Amino acid sequence: MRGLIVKEPYASLIVKGEKVWEIRKRRTNVRGEIFIISNGKILGKVKLVDVLGPFTAEELVEHSDKHKVSYEDLKSYAGDCKLFVWVLEDAEEFEKPIEIRIPKGAQVWVKVEKRFL
Repeated sequence: MRGLIVKEPYASLIVKGEKVWEIRKRRTNVRGEIFIISNGKILGKVKLVDVLGPFTAEELVEHSDKHKVSYEDLKSYAGDCKLFVWVLEDAEEFEKPIEIRIPKGAQVWVKVEKRFL
């Protein structure tokens, strides 16, 4: 299974089910259950069900209730790029986060070994 690396506070909001759109600069073909990883820990899991876009920061600001990102942060992150929405469902926060070693150079995805499943 794959783990998605997400910065805080967004990772915690995702596993609590409060953030249902993850904003990224690229599409992904990944669908299904994924782990949410932050600061070397697996915090929980969600289902990645769709990718929408591309959108401008101005278009996305109208949906801040879904992605929880301020306009200023969207604008800063986007730069001259358009943004994509990764649609998340069925969030589950783990009672106790699981320590994981992030391979050097990993920035978006981490392959999670079966022992974590």
